[in-house]
Amino acid sequence: MPQMMPMEWTMLYFFFLATFLMFNILNYYMTTTTSEESPTKKSINQPHINWKW
Repeated sequence: MPQMMPMEWTMLYFFFLATFLMFNILNYYMTTTTSEESPTKKSINQPHINWKW
């Protein structure tokens, strides 16, 4: 029936949109993030200068 054609295009659009969104959501949540350990505090070595005036 020709009058059903717009409904078929709408359903096709929703199907591709749902597939696209599902693909993007799964891609976003499937990434594994590696949490680095907190870096150790490194002290800055400054030589102690004894000024003699």
